[in-house]
Amino acid sequence: MMKFRFRRQGNDPHREKIKQDLFAFNKTVEHGFPNQPSALAYDPKLQLMAIGTKSGAIKIYGAPGVEMTGLHKDTAAVTQIHFLYGQGRILSLLDDNTIHLWEIVQRENRSHLVEVHSFNLPGRPGIESTSATRVTVMLLKLSCDLLALGTEGGGVHFLELPTLTLLNKSLFQDEIMQSIPEEYKCGKSLGPVESLQQHPQDSDKILIGYSRGLVVLWDLNSRHVDNLFLGKQQLESLVWERSGNSFVSSHSDGGYMVWAVSSSNPCTHDPISSTIPYGPFPCKAVNKILWRTTESGSPLVLFSGGMPRASYGDRHCLTILQDSSHVTLDFTSRVIDFFTIHCTDKDKEFDDPSALVVLLEEELVVIDLQMAGWPTVPAPYLAPLHSSAITCSCHISNVPPKLWERVISAGQQQCPLQNYEVAELKDPTQKLKTSAFSPQVLCCHEDGTVRFWDASGVSLKPLYKLSTANIFQTDGDHNDSLTQAGEEEWPPFRKVGCFDPYSDDPRLAIQKISVCKYSGKLVVAGTAGQVIVLVLSDEKSDHMIDVATVDLLQDREGFTWKGHDRLPPKSGSVVFAPGFQPVVLVQCMPPAAVTAVTLHAEWNLIAFGTSHGFGLFDYHRRSPVLARCTLHPNDSLAMEGPLSRVKSLKKSLRQSFRRIRKSRVSGKKRVVVNSPTSKVQEANAQLAEHDAEVTPVQRRIEPRSADDSLSGVVRCLCFADTFLRDGTHHGPTMWAGTNSGSVYAYALDVPSQEKFSEQSVEALLGKEIQLMHRAPVVSIAVLDGRGNPLPEPYEVSRDLAKAPDMQGSHSVLIVSEEQFKVFMLPKVSAKTKFKLTAHEGCRVRKVALSNFTSVSSEEYSENALVCLTNLGDIHVFSVPALRPQVRYDCIRKEDISGIASCVFTKTGQGFYLISPSEYERFSLSARVITEPLCRVDVERPHDLSAHSSLLRLKKKDKTVVILSGLLDEMRSSLSSPVLDSPNSSADVTLDTTGELTVEDVKDFLMTVDEAENNYRNMTEEDGRPAGILIN
Repeated sequence: MMKFRFRRQGNDPHREKIKQDLFAFNKTVEHGFPNQPSALAYDPKLQLMAIGTKSGAIKIYGAPGVEMTGLHKDTAAVTQIHFLYGQGRILSLLDDNTIHLWEIVQRENRSHLVEVHSFNLPGRPGIESTSATRVTVMLLKLSCDLLALGTEGGGVHFLELPTLTLLNKSLFQDEIMQSIPEEYKCGKSLGPVESLQQHPQDSDKILIGYSRGLVVLWDLNSRHVDNLFLGKQQLESLVWERSGNSFVSSHSDGGYMVWAVSSSNPCTHDPISSTIPYGPFPCKAVNKILWRTTESGSPLVLFSGGMPRASYGDRHCLTILQDSSHVTLDFTSRVIDFFTIHCTDKDKEFDDPSALVVLLEEELVVIDLQMAGWPTVPAPYLAPLHSSAITCSCHISNVPPKLWERVISAGQQQCPLQNYEVAELKDPTQKLKTSAFSPQVLCCHEDGTVRFWDASGVSLKPLYKLSTANIFQTDGDHNDSLTQAGEEEWPPFRKVGCFDPYSDDPRLAIQKISVCKYSGKLVVAGTAGQVIVLVLSDEKSDHMIDVATVDLLQDREGFTWKGHDRLPPKSGSVVFAPGFQPVVLVQCMPPAAVTAVTLHAEWNLIAFGTSHGFGLFDYHRRSPVLARCTLHPNDSLAMEGPLSRVKSLKKSLRQSFRRIRKSRVSGKKRVVVNSPTSKVQEANAQLAEHDAEVTPVQRRIEPRSADDSLSGVVRCLCFADTFLRDGTHHGPTMWAGTNSGSVYAYALDVPSQEKFSEQSVEALLGKEIQLMHRAPVVSIAVLDGRGNPLPEPYEVSRDLAKAPDMQGSHSVLIVSEEQFKVFMLPKVSAKTKFKLTAHEGCRVRKVALSNFTSVSSEEYSENALVCLTNLGDIHVFSVPALRPQVRYDCIRKEDISGIASCVFTKTGQGFYLISPSEYERFSLSARVITEPLCRVDVERPHDLSAHSSLLRLKKKDKTVVILSGLLDEMRSSLSSPVLDSPNSSADVTLDTTGELTVEDVKDFLMTVDEAENNYRNMTEEDGRPAGILIN
């Protein structure tokens, strides 16, 4: 009893203060592309873009680092959003027919998106049904004082802004019908209001388009019909020409019409021109059309849809037309909405669009409309993480400057369009200064690619893409060549976007990855047992790949592989672009999915494991060192592979029969008093009660059976320089943990650097540990004499980390799904343990050793074990004492994919998937927090002064203020530097902050001395022109 009393006592105030300085849980930012987007809006004055989603979220994006999120109270899809230009206000329409007004407000010196008003349009009693008052379209006047609502019943209602007060001047169809010629009425309703557009030159006039095809120019002041346009085709959308002398309508037959607006002709029967671009065969509707005038003369026409119904009705397309230039952008997901960035100054004669922004269901695409050929602009953020389904992730902290520079260089050669984005940097070294030692996230995908992302700040920016499919022979290569050869020239399709949900071969999927950031070596392992060693190269190469095969079964009899075949490598030399280039391909046999992989570049060794066993390979000599089979005789499922259809059926049937058997047995239990068995049961029950009184916090755990299926799966591997043979001589070792609770430790004889080519590596089994409960081993880590994790390869030799303590006795931390246990080395005697499942009733899913630095002092830090359980909560334990420190609820226990995708960093942060396209970033450290701290100051309700933007970048004690104008030159927004940004900070312990504020003109009136001082404070490292997301 004494030890339990002692455990409950101790809330040491000093220790509690230290814990507060070390640990704090915050969900900081969502990386990636919004899941299920449904609406799009853009504010040209503040240069902000907003995206609404089906889950009721509104996300605002500005320059990289400027992000805000608002969430409606009800989980209803956002169907439309509109900015009140320059006011920092947003109107949203939900599919439950409610209208909401949001404002950007200041709290704690940062901006938040807050809902301030809501409105639900009432019906006309006795006349209109509820569906008739359903809002179909919203028009916000440029003066931002009036909101027009078009409904399914054909009525137009008006709200006063910003109060969302319904005005008593609604317009109904019966008023319009009085002005329509009799021959056009035909006793039919005009249908719902499909489009509302304000006259570009006269703000008191609006264009009303009805579904039937009728278009009305309505005067708001006189409440009079100025013009009627008697269209005969079902209407989809309307757009004004800049001068107001004409407008364009798009229709359900795949065509569009140009109508002239003249005061002398109040009733127009026929348009000036009518075009069906992809006719004469039946076409799908043109959902939206934009008409932009250019100084070169010919207008730019952009529309979505309109494809020939029979041939290309399943394509998601957007067409760009100008003179003889015609491009059909072919996307892989549905077009939600689009807009152009163009001149909005009324004094200008032309629109002169500079960019097209297209929101798709799975990505955001930006097209440069000023460059020849209309190329795609790589976005600095909002790139789709799920361009192919994510299979695993890896985080690299403190990336060395040389590796960072080489990866970025390889990425820029892959995408030459990124070159002009950094062309305006006066000092090219500034890019490297701000990006040095920044962390990276590596996402591995189903199509065999690995994508590198800059995770140093709020925006997750793409850096480089590695593909492994080109070293294998797949069926997709032949099919692609046939498809390209058979494509017709009309329509002029152009594949745009990087989202590709289809994989040529599921065996290409990357399952595990390991990186050495100091040597530039990378190991990726896939579904078909392929393990590829890659080396970073700055030059293009044409070489053959060495192929080796490792038999993990070791000729064991009685096992037959029933799964997929291995991927056949290409014969002959293969051309590789600069970047990571494969040098060795190791093929595991049987070709089961790789479940664990690790790399030690200093020893030139890789270790890999599957459901059959593990192997050790010397990639310098291209020779296998070790192969160990871990199969149990009853591991039948291990021979079927992850792609076997029989596996899931067998497993589900087996589980069902077990449940039935258990339920029948439990239902038939009867207690016989006089039988000796019942007396034993009574004794066991009394003993259990006694145990419960002594250890009330522990749960009874039954040992797992040794013959469970898939017990031989290798869950973790690690290399360590430690004491295994005796307590005086340390050396290289390799550790492997399996699904059945077995741990294998091998002593390695690694030759010196000079003798790598002469001598081979030898492995000798040193220890074999069997955990009592046979719980799967999740992680293995070796601790030095001070209880600190061993440094990574090359860290000590390059003076990047302190040498480990080799004087004191080392220990090994073995983490299973049920408990943590520390064994002393080399005797492997138990030192301490913590039974997580017994205490908390949960199982371990993810673990990592992280370093937490105190907020009070940079010199004080502690290493801790971070653990995520199957219940979605995170536990932090001290190392090596394994004392619980803090516990946080992080992920919903029902979110199985989120728990499985979680990745911890070495600085106390983490990532997990909240949707197929979004990572939630969280921090467990009180010091290391990366979150958007933006500020948008606006003048409300109407700021008559000129609007200017300020971007404030806070870094520690320093505030840099950069003044930028509006979108006068749209090219500057396209050529803004990507890497020299507020969220590419070199110090990962700093808050990544970008503030976007709009001040009054008088705030910028200053003396010459003040102006010179402000200019002197601006540096090349922090300076960045404010702009929208197109960089």
